Order: sequence, then structure tokens, then C-alpha cells
Amino acid sequence: MLFSSPIFLWYFLPVVLAIVLVAPRGWRNGIIAVASLLFYASGAGPSTLLLLACMVVNFWAGPALEPDEWDIDRARRRLVLVGVVLFDIAVLVIWKYAGFATEQLAAIAKLLGGDFPVVHLMLPIGISFYTFHHISYVVDIYRGERPALRNPVSFITYIAMFPQLIAGPIVRYREIADQLPQHRTHRLDDLAAGFPRFALGLCKKVIIADSLAPLADACFTTPSHAMTFGIAWLGAITYTLQLYFDFSGYSDMAIGLGRMLGFRLPENFARPYSSVTITEFWRRWHMSLSRWFRDYVYVPLGGNRHGAAKTYRNLFIVFVLTGFWHGAAWTFLVWGLYHGALLIIERGFHLEQAPESRHAVIGRRALTMVLVIVGWVFFRATDMGSALAMIGHMLLPDFTGLTDVVDVAFTNQRLVLLLLAVVILFLPAHPVTGPMLESSRGRLATGLRITVMTVGLAYAGILVATGTFSPFLYYQF
Repeated sequence: MLFSSPIFLWYFLPVVLAIVLVAPRGWRNGIIAVASLLFYASGAGPSTLLLLACMVVNFWAGPALEPDEWDIDRARRRLVLVGVVLFDIAVLVIWKYAGFATEQLAAIAKLLGGDFPVVHLMLPIGISFYTFHHISYVVDIYRGERPALRNPVSFITYIAMFPQLIAGPIVRYREIADQLPQHRTHRLDDLAAGFPRFALGLCKKVIIADSLAPLADACFTTPSHAMTFGIAWLGAITYTLQLYFDFSGYSDMAIGLGRMLGFRLPENFARPYSSVTITEFWRRWHMSLSRWFRDYVYVPLGGNRHGAAKTYRNLFIVFVLTGFWHGAAWTFLVWGLYHGALLIIERGFHLEQAPESRHAVIGRRALTMVLVIVGWVFFRATDMGSALAMIGHMLLPDFTGLTDVVDVAFTNQRLVLLLLAVVILFLPAHPVTGPMLESSRGRLATGLRITVMTVGLAYAGILVATGTFSPFLYYQF
């Protein structure tokens, strides 16, 4: 079930919101827990059993991880923590990476004249996200930052809450623990604040991202021998914008849905394409993932506290994991290494801070944008050969036009939407539209809310009704 599908928009969501609004306050978590499991089961099918098994293990371990006043059982708690985290990681590795690993072993065996069986497992929807939620839960309890949940309904609400279950944002346990007790009183206020945010995300996804998708697909599926400078750059820029509007649109919808249900989920995007450095880009792009890796990998490894060499090592490890977290493919690993190398270069040459000169800021922003666009080629390409061929054409200007397939996909409507989307590349870093739309009472915010909830929502509804929607790009992660 997709947020942008008719069954969700016209049946599931109105029913859930109506029940939450009229039911007693103490029923909220139970309603959300049941609705979330039904939502997940509708798309994941038998994989729901894996989610339930993971929830049972982590919920059972929670109380055993809590420190007492004197913490006399720290060794035992550490043993439980290691065991549960290894279990969570093993589940992720087996279901997400077993196929990739066995494919590499099979290729090696073939070169040596042997044979090796390839494992084929269906990738459970949202496994990367709910695995990170589970790890956050047990680690935050072990650190004494929040108590374990004794109520299984509250635990299911945190892990399986349908707004964020499939593609984030990644909600660290300590960010939401204080919201799980059912003290919510201003239900209509939450609905009024959350709905415009949800509508904004729906417009981003359906009107812009889904419209640009066929053009990006046509460019990236162009054979290497037919690829040109124009197609390569058109594809890279189109995908850069498609991915942003798709994923930030999902995040806006998730945050808006969470607010309507009485939860404040963390922000995930803050105008990332306005960044002046790659370091700043990662403070603005998929912020919940960056914060998760910072708190549970980078800082425990030592962060930047033990000299430059270990800082670079820690950055390298984090971005290897970031790349592989996105998918079991060499292209994702190279994308992670690419960004890790850029961050290390910026830190090594003290370039992570924005320059003071206005002209230097403009130049650095343009350079950062180009570097990000090139990186997205690795992220989108089906294999390394295709990625390198496309980047090669991006570096070698020619005067060849578009192929017939790309020309057909490049309609006047998509040209207009592409030009409108390009405006995002030139907007200032602040204000960020989503939070402003949700909470600001200024004239600009009011005008945007009215526009989004009338013209934008009506057009998006027409597109949804005609079936012109597609899965969110981050569903595959």
C-alpha cells in the first residue's frame, strides 16, 4: 500500500484518522499499532512474520538492558546488547545481502571452474529502517538514556508506526520515547498542522517526481554506444531532482501523517541542494540517517577525538556502511566511498566550512552541486560499467542530440516541470518549506498552504485517480 495510492488516500487513511479522532485518548497507540501491522502486511505479506519475530526479540531484551542504580550487572547487560544487536544485523545481512554475497562467490567459483549456489531471498519491505529502529531502541536503553517499554502496544507503535515504517525518517528511540505515553489532547490542532505537510509531500511525489521518472529512466537505460553528452547530463540532472522530490516528498508525507496522529517525527531534509560543501550536504540530506550513523557508529568508533588518521578511518567506515545500507550492489558501495573520500578531502584541506566571500560561496555551491550530481549516477546506474560510461560522456562534450527514445520521453510537460524543479537548485538554504508550512503563521506560509491544499492537492488527486503513481524510490532500501 503506497501513500500515493487511491486505497490509502481514500480508504485507509480517512478510516484510521476518524477512529483516532473519536476514540478515547488511551486507545491511540492500540489503533495505530493495529493499523500499522495491517498496512505493512498488505505490502509485505509473509515477510510480516520476520518483522514480528524481530520485534519479539528486541522487546524481550529491553528490560534486561536497563542499568540499575549501581550498574553492577554491566557485563551481563553488555552481553545481552551484543547478542541482540548481532541478531538484528544478522537478519538484515541474511535477507538483504545473502543474494549479493553468493553471486560474488558464484562468479569466483566459475572463474576457477567450479560452481556455487546463489541464494535468492525476497527483500522484506523497510527492513533497513526497522532494523535501525530496533538497534536504536536497545542501545538507548543500554546507555540509560530512556527506559525500556513494558507495554507491547507502545513498542509496536514505535517500531511499526506506518508513517515511518517503510522509508523513514529513521526515528531514534530517545526522540520519540517521551511521546509514546498517550497524553495527547489537541487532536484537531495536530490534524490541522499535519495535513498541509502531508499534502505538500503528495504534490512533490505525484506531480514532480513521478512526472520526471520516465525521462530519467529513458536516459539511464540508453545503451553506452548511443549515450551522448546531452543525454548523460539530462539524465543525471533529472534523476537528481526526481530523487529529491520523491524522497523528501515521502518524508513530508510521513512527518505530516505522524503529526496528524499526535507524533512529531524528526526532520529529514533541509534544502540539501543549497549546500556549499559536501559536509553541509550530509547535514541536510537524509538527516535522520546521518544522525543515526553519527550516534551509533561514528561516535562509538571515536569520532574526531583521536587525531586526523582515526577520524578519516571512522569517516571511511561510516560511508562504506552508508553505501551498503542503501543496497547490495557495487554501485552503492562506490557511491558511499565517493562521498566518504570527498568528506575526507574537505576535512584534510579544511574546506568543510563555507567561505566568507560571496563569490566564493557561489563557486563552492556550484562545485558541490556538480559533485553531488555525479555521485547520483553511481546511485542510479544498474551496474558499474553503465555508471562509468555515463560519467565518461558527462566529461566529454559533444554536439550529438538525443536518441528517439529520450526525445519521446522529453515532453513539453516534463520540460516545464524540469525547469520548475531546477529552481530548487537556486533557492537559499532557509527557510525550509516543510517546517514552515507546518508551523509558521506568516503570510508566505499561509499562501503556500492555500496553494498546496487547493491547486496542488486537486491536481495530485487527478493524477492519483488516473493511476499515474509509482513506488517510492527508497522502498527498495
